[in-house]
Amino acid sequence: MIGWLAWLLIAASLALAVWCTVGAVMKARPSRNQLLAALILEAGLLVQAVIGIVLMIQRATEMERFVFVGYHVTALVVLLGGAFWGIADRSRWGNGVFAIACATEAVLVLRLIQIWGGG
Repeated sequence: MIGWLAWLLIAASLALAVWCTVGAVMKARPSRNQLLAALILEAGLLVQAVIGIVLMIQRATEMERFVFVGYHVTALVVLLGGAFWGIADRSRWGNGVFAIACATEAVLVLRLIQIWGGG
């Protein structure tokens, strides 16, 4: 795993979660800019997943390999699911669901850091 990228993904996820929360409070639907930010975040998650899995295969130490790959897959799916649900929901809660997905994303990446470090 790339440590600095993981922390950047956490920060970006939390920033997007706050942005979506503000949108929900303002009774707005997810904007194109929010969706673009989610797309960029998803690209970063994909890069981290590919590099993380390749490094995991090369790594000689013991780690929960199935769990590590599962967290990467879940991280990729949760953000997409939250974004699609946010778009489909015509109420302000579309942004609320999107915010929860982004906050969940930060927790998933933090857990990936823990698994990588053996914690």
